[in-house]
Amino acid sequence: MARTARRPERRRPLSRERVIGAAISLADAHGIDALSMRRLAQELGVEAMSVYHHVANKDDILDGIVQVVAEEIELPEPGMEWKAAIRRTAGSAHEVLVRHPWAANLILSGAGSGVARLRYMDGILGVLRGAGFSADMTDHGYHALDSHIMGFTLWQVGMNLGTEEELKAMAADFLKQLDVSEFPYLAEHIEQHLRPRDGDEVGEFEFGLGLILDGLERLLPTE
Repeated sequence: MARTARRPERRRPLSRERVIGAAISLADAHGIDALSMRRLAQELGVEAMSVYHHVANKDDILDGIVQVVAEEIELPEPGMEWKAAIRRTAGSAHEVLVRHPWAANLILSGAGSGVARLRYMDGILGVLRGAGFSADMTDHGYHALDSHIMGFTLWQVGMNLGTEEELKAMAADFLKQLDVSEFPYLAEHIEQHLRPRDGDEVGEFEFGLGLILDGLERLLPTE
């Protein structure tokens, strides 16, 4: 019996969307410093010059991956109570930026200031204005919120020292060597990190966000 010739697998055509997707996967897996045109071409199984048919240069790729990340953030829903709307969008932004640990630094460097990022900014500003804040208070409120989202995220991804179990083991070892009589409050703080957490307990990000929102609420005009 004659053998049936096996058809070669059809390779997905290269496109800008595929290039940007591969760049995000590469940055997520190995860090943003691993992202280069040559490495990206290897991941895609093509020659480096083929990539240039779909993106202008590395800066174009960086702008593109930030745009895709910004599109993952949930925008405020029209009609939602203002604190709930901001809490939802801020929480979504934090989760997305932790999922892509390289993104916050890129955004702060000015990359990807396109439509998706602008919609996110305009959405939060619109919620604050719609709640009754003046233009000046909206400006202050937006920057307080953005500082918390970006700052906490950068701290969290920068302090990635291992799994929760590894961190607890490290904290326990440090506590054994600590002079508790000299640093009693630091010891208490470390013990707080070692104790079992209730699943319903508010996390550090949510706690800080709540303080900002409650503070803003007290500044709303009463009339």
